[in-house]
Amino acid sequence: MRDPAYWLEQLKVWGVLREGHFLLTSGRHSNRFLLFAPAFSQPSAAEELGRAIAEQFEGQEIETVVGPAMGGVILAHEVARALGVRSIYAEKAGEGMALKRGFALRPGERVLVVEDAVSTGGSVQKVLDICEQARAAVQGVGIIADRTGGQVDLGVPLKALLTLEVPSYPADACPLCREGRPLERPKS
Repeated sequence: MRDPAYWLEQLKVWGVLREGHFLLTSGRHSNRFLLFAPAFSQPSAAEELGRAIAEQFEGQEIETVVGPAMGGVILAHEVARALGVRSIYAEKAGEGMALKRGFALRPGERVLVVEDAVSTGGSVQKVLDICEQARAAVQGVGIIADRTGGQVDLGVPLKALLTLEVPSYPADACPLCREGRPLERPKS
């Protein structure tokens, strides 16, 4: 298992960790943004990340890895490949998410939920809701970067390769806005 300092450096090398003034998917603002597409575009990087998350859940008899589209699609595939199991993903459906394209979970199926980064846990929670509705047995959540400093509680074991304390602010209380720094709307 790699040291968190290794992952922090790799995220910089892969062009994942960016600094500035960003509008997050949650609507909050932050001085850091994680865009995993550059890492996932490199098969060796995607494989390394997937293998590292899979190692944290070995021996738990995972049957299926599921991630939210888009950030969790490639990651779910790579984690599942490392574990030798099935990979599926959930897509937006109104305000929530749903399994589409013929994907389904059965009651008792041992599931691992994965995501590239967690800021509020909203996307992961929507996937957990799908698992709960299907009565699947969620074994945990594996993520690359926990932006909450370890504060997010999803009610199941959460394991992150890297835990960052990255501040985020409501738009109306953002110190970066008060400083007049231009807001970037990253294409994620």
